[in-house]
Amino acid sequence: MSEGNTLVVGAISPETRSAVTAVVEDLERAFNAKDPIALSECFSERTSWTNAIGKRLDGRALIAEFSAPAMKGFLSGVYARYEVVKLLEIAPEVIAVNVAQTPTDAAGEATDGARGVTLYIIARRKDGWKIVAGQNTAVEPS
Repeated sequence: MSEGNTLVVGAISPETRSAVTAVVEDLERAFNAKDPIALSECFSERTSWTNAIGKRLDGRALIAEFSAPAMKGFLSGVYARYEVVKLLEIAPEVIAVNVAQTPTDAAGEATDGARGVTLYIIARRKDGWKIVAGQNTAVEPS
């Protein structure tokens, strides 16, 4: 994951930047490990997530339920690198995060294929920083 060229909009402290970026890093790690429980734990209990195939999943439990067979099936050989490209402070402790997803092989080397652009809304919750809403969009290579 890269944070070197991240555009930061608003008064986002270095601690908050680190915490929000860590959520995205945890999500990338869980996706690439094909671990639906670890992936779902990046989300708040009350969340709304629309994945790259347009399926809306409301709640952490539904994300885990959908992800388990998907990761064993059509996502089993799919890996990605996530790069935080923009952080936008919406309100105190509520950050919009734009992420660019690059397809990779299992070793993390970039490959050809659809890329993703994702918007996560990450907020501080009782159990830490979590994704409370998001949209993942697949983008075909040009």
